Amino acid sequence: MTVAADSAPGAASLVQSVDWLAIAPPVIAASVALIVLVADLFVGERHKPLLGYGAVAGLVAALATLVPLRAGDRSTFCLTDGSQACSYTADHFALVIQALVLGGALLTALLSVGDTRKLPAGEFWFLLLASAAGAALLPAARDLATLVVALEVASLPAFALVGIKRGDRRSSEAALKFFLSSVVATAVMLLGVSFVYATTGTMHLTEIAARLDDVPGRFSTLAEAGVVLTLVGFAFKTAAAPFHFWVPDTYVGAPLPIAAYLSVVGKAVGFSGLVLVTVIGFPSYADVWGPALAVLAALTMTVGNVAALRQTATRARSAVRLLAWSSVGQAGYLLVPIAAAAYSSDEQIGSTVAYALMYAVVNLGAFAVAALVARTHPGNRLSDYRGLHATRPLAALAMGFFLLCLAGLPPGVIGLFAKVTVFSAAVDAGLGWLAVVMAVNVVIALYYYLRWTAALFTAPEAGTQPGTAPQAPGHRVPAPLTLAIVLTAVAGIALSGAPQLILRFAAVSLF
Repeated sequence: MTVAADSAPGAASLVQSVDWLAIAPPVIAASVALIVLVADLFVGERHKPLLGYGAVAGLVAALATLVPLRAGDRSTFCLTDGSQACSYTADHFALVIQALVLGGALLTALLSVGDTRKLPAGEFWFLLLASAAGAALLPAARDLATLVVALEVASLPAFALVGIKRGDRRSSEAALKFFLSSVVATAVMLLGVSFVYATTGTMHLTEIAARLDDVPGRFSTLAEAGVVLTLVGFAFKTAAAPFHFWVPDTYVGAPLPIAAYLSVVGKAVGFSGLVLVTVIGFPSYADVWGPALAVLAALTMTVGNVAALRQTATRARSAVRLLAWSSVGQAGYLLVPIAAAAYSSDEQIGSTVAYALMYAVVNLGAFAVAALVARTHPGNRLSDYRGLHATRPLAALAMGFFLLCLAGLPPGVIGLFAKVTVFSAAVDAGLGWLAVVMAVNVVIALYYYLRWTAALFTAPEAGTQPGTAPQAPGHRVPAPLTLAIVLTAVAGIALSGAPQLILRFAAVSLF
């Protein structure tokens, strides 16, 4: 199929071919979202759970379409004026991030199936799938317009998902804080994009990179401002300090599966956008964004880990709050290779991708166990996990493994190797001071990860109720929740046994 435009004599042809297979992952997710929303009108209350299984099937189908694209050599919506600039490219970077976000959305769906009784099912699944479609589109976007549209398609449904609990004041407040801060960040980013467009006269990232190499002197300040403002917008999406203030309250107020979704898919969206605009669009301004991202990385990991240390075990929802601050700290590690790419080659980006894959698996697993504990202890305090091994030994082992992976300690070998890869990226780029800051933060994080891990296998204190009190008769854990825990645990163990499956990305160029 072709999309035809102007064909006037003497004018450049604007006829573009559409590669439907290349765009299949986001298209399938968006199509299933619409199908689920319409089906909700005709499905009775008894059969509402079928909508969830339909959403799961749609995400599996979207993931399956990545297999024939594995060569990473397809592009579509390309200009026909000889510039070879394309708006959508299914290269290896795009495919790996699409697998991450669609896999994260699939695990979020598994956490949510059977637990949406108090939520509007049709709207919930539509919003989740719509956000996943935007998240899958973004890493393949190669022009600023598509990038901004994909970012907003991924973000706007997320606002509604955070506040979807009816009658929950905490959820509404979290959604409002998330929405207002995100709108400001988007406005700043759009201002930056407009400055870049005014300077270069193009939206395509490859064309921007070429034209920024030769910016007239009178436009240099405008170009630098555009680069900085664009980075600020994406820094918010990645929860980089000082743009992280929305994270803890949003995670605590959102339904637990949505908090898991934001911690993984939301971050992947922000980081992939940040990678695209810096490495592909603004390489000639590496002396601007490189030091800025290095400082942001150091500040983010320090703020996140220090705040996680301050969490009180008996505070309501302290487990989710600790995971929220932990995700801020992990965002700092993810920023390190992007900053390093300014001083060496874009192969450093592979370190961010490898770390993001590890983080996605184990962090979703930790949230899955948290969802299991929350079924009997809605307060979800850290103290509720004390003695978990007594009644749910496998869940305790899985949670301990996930926390050790995040800490970078054996048997979580993949967490250790991923951290070493990020550390090496900083050293190879000559950012020794950043490597030292990272090493200090890894030690700080060890304390709260090990404290939580130790609590899982410690008997409850005298006079207190065990963290996993026997469940009420007939109360059963949904099979999809169990499946989510099993899948993440198996994936984490497999990656620890064969870390080269993802660490190989750190040694090659993904573009």
